[in-house]
Amino acid sequence: MQDGIRGVETADYVKAGAIAAEVREMARSKDWVGRTVSEICDEIEGEIRRRGAKCAFPVNTSINEVAAHYTAEPGDGLAIKEGDLVKIDLGAQINGFIADTAVTVNYDPRYDGLVEAAEDALKGAMAMIKEGVKSRDIGRAIEGVIKRHGCKPIANLSGHSLDRYTIHAGRSIPNILSLGSFRLSGSDAYACEPFVTTGDGLGFVREGRTKNIYALATRKRTKDAEADRMLNYIWENFNMLPFALRWLVGEWEEPRARELLDILIGKKAVRAYPVLVEANGERVAQAEHTFIPRDDGVTVTTMAAP
Repeated sequence: MQDGIRGVETADYVKAGAIAAEVREMARSKDWVGRTVSEICDEIEGEIRRRGAKCAFPVNTSINEVAAHYTAEPGDGLAIKEGDLVKIDLGAQINGFIADTAVTVNYDPRYDGLVEAAEDALKGAMAMIKEGVKSRDIGRAIEGVIKRHGCKPIANLSGHSLDRYTIHAGRSIPNILSLGSFRLSGSDAYACEPFVTTGDGLGFVREGRTKNIYALATRKRTKDAEADRMLNYIWENFNMLPFALRWLVGEWEEPRARELLDILIGKKAVRAYPVLVEANGERVAQAEHTFIPRDDGVTVTTMAAP
């Protein structure tokens, strides 16, 4: 944050975090088997809004080897099955101040250890964080916990700094020991999110073909009147935060919304994010908290209430 985290900013981060934590724990406790990803996204996003926040990004429902960036298409019929490993990544925002958190819901006991590795790595990271800690030391700690579980960290996925209306604000919190490093600042908020795969995984993700999460890249006009109206709609409703096609279909019919979105992508006014898939096709678990480092420890904004 340019001016540091003070007063109302801290309050907004904490309020967003409390809401995100409540909704995450609801998502953790529910049996989603037989439910479609469309139903899951609608329910979780509805719970965020019902509690007085806005969604910071579309709920991600990434299944099995898909590590991140899958959200429901309009009316998406993909359903959760017995044996699935489901990453539910959600975000709440108050006045643009973001809480980003995730949980893995597992329906196959063979992968309980994978989920435990992600959760333990996150706990270990939170326990060592305070202002001034080096990012590479967090990565070292995360990697160590995961490897002690007999699993592999996903090397090319990381946590990130946050800014107002900005999910990825330029700094990365690695999940492995990395060469580059910076010291955590009490003037910034961050998300830490260990991603874990099996011993047979490559430990990297590749881009998949599906792209159903988007974000504004520029407000420059396209010279297409209806596309420019969509551009304004995106800015007014989502600012620079990610959004989904299903968030546009209340304003446009789905076929027309797709056409206009394609125009904006072609004009580089909107960017599309591909799903991220474990490169060996192995399953992936994730855990995530948002935090603010302090000189005497850490404020984990997305910690569940006792």
